[in-house]
Amino acid sequence: MSSKFQDELGLIVMENCKEFGESINNNLMSRRSKKDSFIIPTDVIRFNNGEGKVVINDTVRDKDLYILSDIGNHSETYKMFGYYNHKSPDDHYQDIKRVISAVRGQADRITVVMPMLYSSRQHRRKGRESLDCALALQELQNLGVNTIVTFDVHDPNIQNAVPTSISFENFYPTNTILKEFIKNEEFDQNNVKFISPDGGAFDRAKFYANMFGADVGMFHKRRDYSKVVDGKNPIVAHNYLGSDLNGKIAIVVDDMIASGSSMLEVAEDLKTRGAEKVFLISTFSMFTNGLDGFNEAFEKGLFDSLYSTNLTYVDPEALKMSWYKQIDCSEYASDIINTLNTSGSVSELKNGKKKILSMLEKKKKGEL
Repeated sequence: MSSKFQDELGLIVMENCKEFGESINNNLMSRRSKKDSFIIPTDVIRFNNGEGKVVINDTVRDKDLYILSDIGNHSETYKMFGYYNHKSPDDHYQDIKRVISAVRGQADRITVVMPMLYSSRQHRRKGRESLDCALALQELQNLGVNTIVTFDVHDPNIQNAVPTSISFENFYPTNTILKEFIKNEEFDQNNVKFISPDGGAFDRAKFYANMFGADVGMFHKRRDYSKVVDGKNPIVAHNYLGSDLNGKIAIVVDDMIASGSSMLEVAEDLKTRGAEKVFLISTFSMFTNGLDGFNEAFEKGLFDSLYSTNLTYVDPEALKMSWYKQIDCSEYASDIINTLNTSGSVSELKNGKKKILSMLEKKKKGEL
């Protein structure tokens, strides 16, 4: 890895990921033995009619600039015509564009770090419907963004929307999550099976299973295409495809939990099929329908723990639950930013299988 800095590093941390951004900044300062913060002070202003603007309060000239934004943070509010609005992903995305317009022509390079990619579930079109994610990527490219950094994107093929002029870097927090899982849980490695809750998540489950050296199974969602509920065709049944689960440690992996109903249905099915323990892993846990369903399922013994990350906002109440295990990915994110800024290779950051296998061997010997 090159030790030569490409350009002076600058971080613009949006208010929606302040804590995460400050952790990244502290990691970078420690790594580089630097006393001054990399964070460039920025104000996001809202007028009483809901319009907004961004003001950059320090120089960004010739900097290698990284804009950090959590578009999934619904806790932020602004006052509009006397009442309070919660910021939506659309609001957060618009603020990113405001930052870009404020620094364009001054910064040497612009990288947008969106841990959860904007509108990532609107990644393909089957009829007369919007293609929001592809349009957003093309818009960012046209605004002068050089690189997009994201994590566990819903469908990596979305990068084909911007095949030229922009670098699309998709990272998986698999290594970081599995490290904590291995440290915290008791299990027989030969008894572990990774489960995909649907066909779309199968590649992700295979990725986890490959890191762990384990078997993989899959559920197929059978939907009622005559109805639409909450914007989706409701699931009629989950059909399991895989080997016997009796006495196994089943680990269900997916990129995101929205309401979580599908994940919990899979957990219940796994239990009825004889799984000894059921663990859930999700990169992004939004809990759009609240925590009651998860609390009830945990009390019934349908799952043992849910491992997730701090790559997007999580309801503070979830952090209090014994079943919720949050994994800090700020050090991993700072590794990525440091590597990009020093023109190093990110390949090492995308595959940590050797480290996981080493940890499993130490676990087997009782050294962890």
